[in-house]
Amino acid sequence: MTEIEVRRAGPDDAPALVRLRGLMLEAMGQDLGGPDAPWRDVALRYFTDQLSSPASFAAFVADDPEAGVVANAAGHVTVHPPGPKDPTTLRGALYNVSTEPAFRRRGLARACVTALLDWYRDETGVGQVELHATEEGAELYHSLGFVDSRYSTQRLHVPR
Repeated sequence: MTEIEVRRAGPDDAPALVRLRGLMLEAMGQDLGGPDAPWRDVALRYFTDQLSSPASFAAFVADDPEAGVVANAAGHVTVHPPGPKDPTTLRGALYNVSTEPAFRRRGLARACVTALLDWYRDETGVGQVELHATEEGAELYHSLGFVDSRYSTQRLHVPR
């Protein structure tokens, strides 16, 4: 097995983040469309822009010397009103956790998520981090200290 490095992503990693996001969305049962599906260009601009905002966004990637970026975790900081259990005004969102199929079950997602959690702790004022977990990912997040919320997520797609 080759030595794999986990590092903070830079703007040049945006295409890899889009590719890994596609893998994640596909694993969640979403139809990605073809290689020229409009969401891909929007995602590329999103990640390129976000990677230029290091105080409020971070992504960590696992690099294989031969295959390149094979895993990642991303997150951002948002302003949120304080409450009795979290008096801070910043909240973290963890998302885009994905690993190339050939590199799964090696701890790469864990290493990327751990690096992101370290960033939240050491470089931001975030009081808590939230995520939407798949059944497959729930065990990893529980092992890192995440707990299930009492409140389910509801979603409304705004018609345009």
